[in-house]
Amino acid sequence: MSVTGLRCDDDPHLSRELERLRTLPVNFDVHAVDPEQPGPKWKVDDFRQPLPGEPPGPPLSGGPWERACALARDYKFADPTVVRRACRSSDDLVGSELLLETDFHGLVFMLPCRVGSVTDTTRDGERVWGWNYRTLRGHLEQGQMDFLVRKDLVSGDVEFRVHAFSRAASIPNPVVRLGFALFGRSTQLRFIRSACRRMAELTEPVARRGGRTPPP
Repeated sequence: MSVTGLRCDDDPHLSRELERLRTLPVNFDVHAVDPEQPGPKWKVDDFRQPLPGEPPGPPLSGGPWERACALARDYKFADPTVVRRACRSSDDLVGSELLLETDFHGLVFMLPCRVGSVTDTTRDGERVWGWNYRTLRGHLEQGQMDFLVRKDLVSGDVEFRVHAFSRAASIPNPVVRLGFALFGRSTQLRFIRSACRRMAELTEPVARRGGRTPPP
């Protein structure tokens, strides 16, 4: 799958920022962390959102699973009140730079990230597609966030999963550091919960057209 809809060629400032991201390292040791069990120094979030189902078997062409993959691929599930804009440096996912323009209680931050890996497989009776990003130097946090769309090929159930491990990065500005300590965690959880809700809402029209009943 290729990425569309996340280019920022229309904004010279964002384009320059994306170019600068190429020089930034990931701000934590990726190889020292198990994403599923990162250890006590990390906060772990794992949210699973049921989506409209499909008949058993491979995903339907144009069905909820494919629709959810497209939304995940283009970051369309992001709450615009939290993430004002997302820009990716390339139409290829792996290794591309990702710049998130975020609104943090009225303050705007440009958060640098890099796409780490893409999952595109059938395993354990499930069709799974997704990707993750990792934080770069200059981000308010350290960590990784994964977005996965899964279909159970036996039951037809479709699910969106957001899995993340994170902790605060070193923040030089004392005002920003205090603000993040007070509101960072609640904002992060609001983003993830909203992402799950939006994914369900945005896949529901596809299910209705296909005659499938969305989950409650």
